[in-house]
Amino acid sequence: MTSTSTPPGLARFNALEEHAAFAALHEACASTAWARRLLAARPYGTADDLCTASDAAMAELSAEDLAEAMAGHPPIGRPEPGDPTSAREQRGMAGATEELKAEMLELNLAYQEKFGHVFLICATGRTGEQMRDAVKERIGNAPEQEREIVRTELGKINRIRLARIVEED
Repeated sequence: MTSTSTPPGLARFNALEEHAAFAALHEACASTAWARRLLAARPYGTADDLCTASDAAMAELSAEDLAEAMAGHPPIGRPEPGDPTSAREQRGMAGATEELKAEMLELNLAYQEKFGHVFLICATGRTGEQMRDAVKERIGNAPEQEREIVRTELGKINRIRLARIVEED
């Protein structure tokens, strides 16, 4: 049986004043262009509609828009102090050994030197070792290939964060 009513959390998001909805979206993804595209498409009937709009907006982001989005993410292993979102998403590094943390710091710096931005991965549900292995694998990518991988990873992160925005209290 399919419900035709909008879920309460999504209805609440749809009803937010524009500045409040923009703030919620911008907290999920630091790309202004992405947030504006999602705002312009409100109201959403389902969370899937919102995620589909997010994916479409992500696909349209320029290199500059992607850089703006990436700037909103702390390096893996160093979540922003007092930011429960980055701490939650990087939980896999919380119990990492000092050796693994030091290795990730070194790899993050090498990655950033090569690509000009933080190593970005959808860290939710990944262990510290999995994240380390991913940066080791991806550091050999060409910049164009890596930019598209980052776009995909940002899309995954945005979907998780959007789900939190629209879930019921």
